[in-house]
Amino acid sequence: MTTQPLHARRSNGLLAAAISIALALAAGGIGGFATASSVATWYTGLEKPAFNPPNGVFAPVWTLLYILMALAAWRVWRRVGFSAGRATLTLYGAQLILNLAWSLIFFGLRQPGFALVEVVVLLAAVAATTLAFWRIDRPAGAMMIPYLAWVSFASLLNFEIWRLN
Repeated sequence: MTTQPLHARRSNGLLAAAISIALALAAGGIGGFATASSVATWYTGLEKPAFNPPNGVFAPVWTLLYILMALAAWRVWRRVGFSAGRATLTLYGAQLILNLAWSLIFFGLRQPGFALVEVVVLLAAVAATTLAFWRIDRPAGAMMIPYLAWVSFASLLNFEIWRLN
């Protein structure tokens, strides 16, 4: 009789999914706190490109993206566990920290130029994470594609805001 590895057991897997989502949403919440302090004040005074979405679009999009990326990380963990997935899951954690850092730099410090440099690093980390996830679990990699697309768009938006201001 064979037993499944601990990371593959259903009850532990569901708890891990919930923890993964909670951690991603916590990172988003911290970033959202920094963002909220500037959206109604500093951000409204900035020149923005015509393709800038309305402010109400950002929170639901980011919430969905955080949930998708958390579930993608969970799928990778379910597939290979922490030991075999250490490098890939560390990359995921690094891009999550970079994601938070962007909000703190752009909105908290109100530094679009510095945030532009940081978002390029974030974009590279998201692309690397997407590829690493894809190699382990294609659905997990596919779940990262909307996030990769949004960070690409955010990079362009950040560039235009920096350029216009």
